[in-house]
Amino acid sequence: MSADRRKRLFRGSSREESTKPESGLGLLDTIAKGMAVKSRMLLAGAAVGVLFAASAVAGQNDRPPAPATAAAAATLLAPDAVFDGRDGIVHRGWKVLVRGDQIAAVGPDIVAPADAQMITLPGSTLLPGLIDAHVHLFLHPYNEASWNDQVLKESLALRTVRAAANARATLMAGFTTVRDLGTEGAGYADVGLKAAIAQGIVPGPRVLVATRALVATGSYGPKGFDPGFDVPQGAEEGDGEALVAAARRQIGRGADVIKLYADYRWGAGEPSRPTFSIAEMRAVVDAAQAAGRQVAAHASTIEGMRRATLAGVDTIEHGNDGTLEIFALMKAHGTVFCPTLAATDAIERYRGWRGGSPEPAAIVAKRASFAAALKAGVTLCVGGDTGVFSHGDNAREITLMAAWGMPPAAVLMAATSGNAAALGIADRVGAIGQGMVADLVAVQGDPVRDPAVLRSVTLVMQGGVVVRRP
Repeated sequence: MSADRRKRLFRGSSREESTKPESGLGLLDTIAKGMAVKSRMLLAGAAVGVLFAASAVAGQNDRPPAPATAAAAATLLAPDAVFDGRDGIVHRGWKVLVRGDQIAAVGPDIVAPADAQMITLPGSTLLPGLIDAHVHLFLHPYNEASWNDQVLKESLALRTVRAAANARATLMAGFTTVRDLGTEGAGYADVGLKAAIAQGIVPGPRVLVATRALVATGSYGPKGFDPGFDVPQGAEEGDGEALVAAARRQIGRGADVIKLYADYRWGAGEPSRPTFSIAEMRAVVDAAQAAGRQVAAHASTIEGMRRATLAGVDTIEHGNDGTLEIFALMKAHGTVFCPTLAATDAIERYRGWRGGSPEPAAIVAKRASFAAALKAGVTLCVGGDTGVFSHGDNAREITLMAAWGMPPAAVLMAATSGNAAALGIADRVGAIGQGMVADLVAVQGDPVRDPAVLRSVTLVMQGGVVVRRP
């Protein structure tokens, strides 16, 4: 991402493979009406959604900043310890001085300026604002409504209002930046939501948006209907030269990142198979890079991962079938891996698993893939496919990565400076250091000793403004 793009991102701003059902039988009587309604509501729905979203967040216990609220001239935060996101060490006795929207100083010997507001955080560790590299703000947990029903039955206005509420929950959980990898049938509504957050209309994290995402014609869903119906799809279809045109169109309409589906299920009950060729994906990568954008690829099969890696994508999502050999190839090409453990965990729990033994086959396979990734030394980012499970529970991915064998300090670095580097925004966020944007989160306890304390957030600061207080 270019320097100009990064500046614009921060200016003015304080599937998983097995996660989507294969069939939508029983909805045929709603499709024809649904297509017409969605067509008429496309332009009006987003505006209505943003208006409702502003009121939806009113009256909550946490206190998001009013649009007119300015950051204090100076704020000195005094936790028990600071995890700066860079060296993996919990620094006891350190303080952080914030002036305006930037970090002015960090260390043990900071004296509060005369104009500084003092915030004491006893028992807390202060971290950089956390980053979730794989969310879907326009989805909500599949045990509340199936993916098919969300795409086909829920109005754009409803989905936009819910997305605004999801953005708020994400911010209050200490995640101050997210990469949203597709609206799943909600078009370009993420572009509007991002703008509403940046303008202070609704509270939420800084958002990198992928808009509609790109799938091979006929490969995606919803599926399972009379083939005579043109069922609305969860992503934009494209092939060959048209695929590049679609990517450019999405970029022109606001996409910060392009998402490709390198493999998927072609039919109900079938295993996932590759969709795009290496040449098709490489052409998209070339077009995206020329426009200063990254490319993320959904890939669960070995062949899909291989093709995406050789095509030059920046990140690969899921990697369910990943092996030591394929992760070694990714490492050699500098491809970052986002394992999305939490989505697999959530789906299996929705199916009745309670976390004990014996583990479902999907969990066994996911553990093996993650172990291979750790052994290969491929760069890992942190993103749980949040939306498959509840927004605000984004830390679920961090705790699982630690529980499945990654050192907690390494996971925390991946969720901060690591994710920032992977997304091309490390010059602004992801670490506590002089000149960095003052995105900070305090948690009760030591997250290196126990990552579960990330769910005990006591303070969130975004761009120098405290949006959640003890």
